[in-house]
Amino acid sequence: MKWDLTKVFKTEADFLSAYQELSTYPNKAKSFEGKLSDEASFKEFYIMQREFEEKASKLYLYAHLQSDLNKKDVEKAALVQKCMVLLHMYMQSVSFEEPEILKLGYDKVMQMVDHNPEIEEFRFGFEKLFHQNEHILDKKQEELLSVVSPALNPGSELYSMLSTADGNPTEIEYDGQKVFVTQGNWTSLVEYAKNEEDRKKVFEAIFKKYEQNKNTYAKIYDAILESNKAIQKARGYKSILESHLFRNNIPTSVYETLVEVAGSQNEALKRYIKLRQKHLHLDEYHTYHRFLKLATSDKKYTYPEAKELFFKSIEKFDEEFKQHAHSALEDGYVDVYEQSGKRTGAYSSGVCNMHPFILLNYTDTLSDVFTVAHEAGHSIHSLYAGSAQPPMLQNYTIFVAEIASTFNEHNLLDYLMSSGTLSKEEQITLLQTSIDSIMGTFYRQTLFAEYELTASRLKEEDKPINHQVLSNIMIDLYQKYYGLDITKEEVKQYVWAYIPHLFGTPFYVYQYATSFAASFKLYQDVKDNVPGAFERYTNLLKAGGSKYPVDEAREAGVDFTKRETFEAVTNRLAELVDMLEKLLEE
Repeated sequence: MKWDLTKVFKTEADFLSAYQELSTYPNKAKSFEGKLSDEASFKEFYIMQREFEEKASKLYLYAHLQSDLNKKDVEKAALVQKCMVLLHMYMQSVSFEEPEILKLGYDKVMQMVDHNPEIEEFRFGFEKLFHQNEHILDKKQEELLSVVSPALNPGSELYSMLSTADGNPTEIEYDGQKVFVTQGNWTSLVEYAKNEEDRKKVFEAIFKKYEQNKNTYAKIYDAILESNKAIQKARGYKSILESHLFRNNIPTSVYETLVEVAGSQNEALKRYIKLRQKHLHLDEYHTYHRFLKLATSDKKYTYPEAKELFFKSIEKFDEEFKQHAHSALEDGYVDVYEQSGKRTGAYSSGVCNMHPFILLNYTDTLSDVFTVAHEAGHSIHSLYAGSAQPPMLQNYTIFVAEIASTFNEHNLLDYLMSSGTLSKEEQITLLQTSIDSIMGTFYRQTLFAEYELTASRLKEEDKPINHQVLSNIMIDLYQKYYGLDITKEEVKQYVWAYIPHLFGTPFYVYQYATSFAASFKLYQDVKDNVPGAFERYTNLLKAGGSKYPVDEAREAGVDFTKRETFEAVTNRLAELVDMLEKLLEE
């Protein structure tokens, strides 16, 4: 139940040897400057680009997996840094590429691709480049921007060092004994706490550090916004939001419509919270109460049991899908349990032409069973794309990345609910799981997306950004979405500092919500036996990064330009809350 990283490199010496070989590529790339108009050089340059992508991806995969096993290990962190330095060097060396290609013109470039089928996989990349033409700078400006790029993006690493590398678990008195509260166990500690005092202590043990470092976190976030604004201004985008969406041809209206729908159609969400407060007999409802279960059960699910439940849930799908699912959870590719220094949370890390690796922090809960299905979905997506697309087209965009993962969750829920063997308590548990999934994946992520949009607009208007400004945004949004006053929880207002995606990958989280809406539509079509639905779904997975994500989704049957795509989720939540209320009152 551990990663076998010898599947990537047999030894660290092999990694370092590969690194040394790759370190020659920046000079190789630089030698092509001014020569891309020559068809032979053009072809040779892009074959070299593909080689670099494959080799660099493998290096980075090994380095970041090693580091994530122990964020306190500075030597492993140095491996990641070496890869990042090399990547920045390479990006500087090819800064001439985009201006030179644009100068050649669309027709000339596509003609050379037509003549050289060996580089056909670069065609879509060229189409995207010409799409961005108005935001590409001249050669000297692009070179300058590539040189200062590392200095413009310090926030993610600073955040990681402050939150994880320099962080230590807090010890508290819990249920009559001393326990350490970590990012990996705190939600379970809240869930199983016997009294409100212990729940509050666990919650504050996690969030107190964000309050204690609120000025530092705010300054890091302000630096990230400043960097985003600098890039937006330099490249001539209308807004910071557009600068993050334009490359993948995602209309800003998609983001804004999502925020408008989720922000206004949340009465069922507020009703669910009131229902929870009533049946949990709480005088006052706090955000950490979301981990409490409406039905009591001591049932635990071992990791092997979680895998078996997932495999049973997909028995009705075709053989190729099942093969990819079993491959995703194959021994050596999943690191299952929490350990000191290990990165928190869960993910699937896939790069071109490599089998994806899954990180878990498994604690035997039903929620963890769904996490297994979720992360397996990401790996299945990577395996489909890897088998169907050449290296430069395998990496799918973040916009569609959560479709396969949440599709698996919808399917697992239905499998368990239709098993015919569930008690009333178990049905309540699964309904809560489904509602909590919509609450966490659709509403909570959209709340954070609206936070990012609000903060970015303040930065665009040169308004001050500090911890109080950021906290006030969150206070307002929690009232708007949930009807909750988080100032009563003292440290909850610093939740903006708790979410690593806001620091590491700005304007990322909204895509959880768009993917959830898409996966719900796709799953309903499969469930309803709509002709060709499952094939359209797997074709989306096979597409990888070969098309714009909105187009991929449209071909699969999901139109993000329509409010109805998002309203289907809000309507589904209302139905589930009705079902839950009926069960609770029986």
